[in-house]
Amino acid sequence: MGLMIPYHVAIIMDGNGRWAKEKGLSRTEGHKQGAQRVKEVAREAKKKGVKVLTLFAFSTENWNRPKSEIKYLFSYLKKFLTNYKEELIKEGIKLKIIGRRDKLGKKILNKINEVEEATSGNADFFLNIAIDYGGRWDIVNAAKAVIKAVNNNSLKEEKIDEKIFNNYLSLSEFSDPDILVRTSGEKRISNFLVWQTAYTEFYFPKVLWPDFTKEWVDNIIEEYSGRVRKFGQINA
Repeated sequence: MGLMIPYHVAIIMDGNGRWAKEKGLSRTEGHKQGAQRVKEVAREAKKKGVKVLTLFAFSTENWNRPKSEIKYLFSYLKKFLTNYKEELIKEGIKLKIIGRRDKLGKKILNKINEVEEATSGNADFFLNIAIDYGGRWDIVNAAKAVIKAVNNNSLKEEKIDEKIFNNYLSLSEFSDPDILVRTSGEKRISNFLVWQTAYTEFYFPKVLWPDFTKEWVDNIIEEYSGRVRKFGQINA
């Protein structure tokens, strides 16, 4: 039996700080190295046949980190988007940033809008990056949108079900992740895609994100291929 390629892979990119500490480097160096892995893993996932890759880059709780670290993270994000734009266009990759945008600075918002617009027609591969994102926020935000739709008579209350509700979530155009990976060995999802991972397979390798080279994409595929997905049913 051949390997099963997951259609949608989600990754919590954890371990940048610990990687830097182990090497006697600053946390910002860990984030810098981790950012390089994003491109590498995305390229390899696309090459191996994965269609959607969703990465957790910055959570709603990460605002509690030191201001200097947050400032660096967003300055590097801007640089990352600027340098990655042409490759995204050339490789047919559509970029989508999910999460709250009200706390983001004008410059980074403009860059996000620019790259999203430039890649909006691409459909060879879908790269979603969660920034200032929380799974509970996603659900509450969707609930508010549903209430608004009911109040303005564009949605009938009796028509609301899980499928309809899903249409108001951040990743409504994609099927739920087939497998969620969290690097560093931590075994929790930390408020990431709470709704969407109800039947997702979980994989918790101990490798820190800056060491998560492209070869680990093969490990994800092998791990996924060994799972039996029942979705609450009994296999024959």
